[in-house]
Amino acid sequence: MKPAFPLLLMATLISTAALAAQPEALVAPSAFKGVHGLAMDQQDRLLAGSVVGGSIYHVDIANGDVSTFIGPDQGQADDIAIGPKGEMAWTGFYLGKLMYREHDEAPIRVLAENLPGINSTAFNQKTGQLYASQVFLGDALWEMDVSGKRQPRLIAKDMGGFNGFEVGADGWLYGPLWFKGKVVRINPADGEIQTVAEGFGTPAAANFDSKGTLYVVDTKAGTLVRVDTASGETTDVAQLDTSLDNLAIDGQDRIFISNMADNSIEQVDPQTGDARIITKGELAVPAGLTISEDGKTIYIADIFAFRSVNTATGEVTDIRRAHGSDVEYPAAVGLGKDRLLLTSFSTNTLQIIDRTNLATLAMIHELKAPSDAIELEDGSVVVSEMASGSLIRLTGDELETRTELANGLHGPVQMLLGQDGMIYLTEAAGFLTRVDPASGDVTRIAKDLAMPEGLAQTKEGHWIIAETAAQRLTEINIETGERKVIAENLPIGLAASPGMPPSGIPTGVAVDAEGTVYFGSDIDNGLYRIRR
Repeated sequence: MKPAFPLLLMATLISTAALAAQPEALVAPSAFKGVHGLAMDQQDRLLAGSVVGGSIYHVDIANGDVSTFIGPDQGQADDIAIGPKGEMAWTGFYLGKLMYREHDEAPIRVLAENLPGINSTAFNQKTGQLYASQVFLGDALWEMDVSGKRQPRLIAKDMGGFNGFEVGADGWLYGPLWFKGKVVRINPADGEIQTVAEGFGTPAAANFDSKGTLYVVDTKAGTLVRVDTASGETTDVAQLDTSLDNLAIDGQDRIFISNMADNSIEQVDPQTGDARIITKGELAVPAGLTISEDGKTIYIADIFAFRSVNTATGEVTDIRRAHGSDVEYPAAVGLGKDRLLLTSFSTNTLQIIDRTNLATLAMIHELKAPSDAIELEDGSVVVSEMASGSLIRLTGDELETRTELANGLHGPVQMLLGQDGMIYLTEAAGFLTRVDPASGDVTRIAKDLAMPEGLAQTKEGHWIIAETAAQRLTEINIETGERKVIAENLPIGLAASPGMPPSGIPTGVAVDAEGTVYFGSDIDNGLYRIRR
């Protein structure tokens, strides 16, 4: 029997439940939300940028303390560069802007905009000339005017992803071609490209030390590599984890390396290859999550990784790491009978993984900002698309046939198959919604929710929803319309950065058979549980 309850009346039945226990951290918080660009400024401050976090941070090298240096959204930085006079420039990847300021007290200026995927930037330390490149959402290299009076000058395009570069003593720009597995130098005068070294997996960034030695990080191999720019000879200096993003070298030739999947910054001795962790997290950016039938394992779409967590011990296990595997920035994970369903709204993909051997069974592209996916009893898959406001049903041996099941949805976020065989999902517009998988009929069974995202169903059939705009978890009995606040003042509800969906990083929720509730934090990157 389908519940029927007046929405207006249900919206008024709100009560606060006494908490059996406060949220406790199953996996500890960490400092960043993915860490990318690094720079050492003239005051010997190590600065680190986060695109998802929309901020630039100051990292204390000695004790690992992290503080916000420039906050959202002006601080969104995929790369950071320090000029010869101490000026600073940084790239707002989703903003499509290059930001700049002369010193800490100077106003922030936008030197260039409308450059989607602006990624890396560097100064010529002799002349003060500033350069920046687009990668992933574009493929171009530009010279920028620090006065802001002239438009950027195009140097080259369609290079193959000129990432993490630096200006050499000869005035040429040295850096990796992400998609071609090699390091090149580019003449900024005419765009001439010369190969310096080859044989990399996915080279991510290159920097010179004080002696003119070039170091490169390979994100796919997880290595720090020394490159002889004259001969092209390469030497592995250190073996680290995959998902490396950037590096910075200070005046003492100490090398600092960021890892986006670990929220980590490490200091590496270039002579011995020994590494010291300055700061690190167990999770990167926890988003959608689900729990195994026995309640022993949580699967987390961690944006820069796909991971599992042992609910008894809190131990985190890597299943996939960004750029060290085939995973593509997962933001949600659905649990099928034999399959795990990962969706990424940033790459428009659905990845299907075998639960037994964790092999990738399929990679489906060209979806419209998919926010979640579920498996129906007949083995077909339903994907929610934020960009189209639709549910798409995938059928066939290769899930090659796409049929619209439902439309007219207002920002579908998270989705589950209910105990009654119906599809339930949250809509960013404030609804808990039921969709009949047979007919596609849409029924909104709760409204006036505050940016609802993650949802889970208890064994009693009630729905637990993360109302992120109110920073609370709410339980709804759809038979009676009663609402209970399970917990409030939670570390959830990070505002969405420009270029991201309204829900931003979705807050995942799961519940086990005993009623213990789990949720991820998009504020501090921890995983929490509430024992009820």
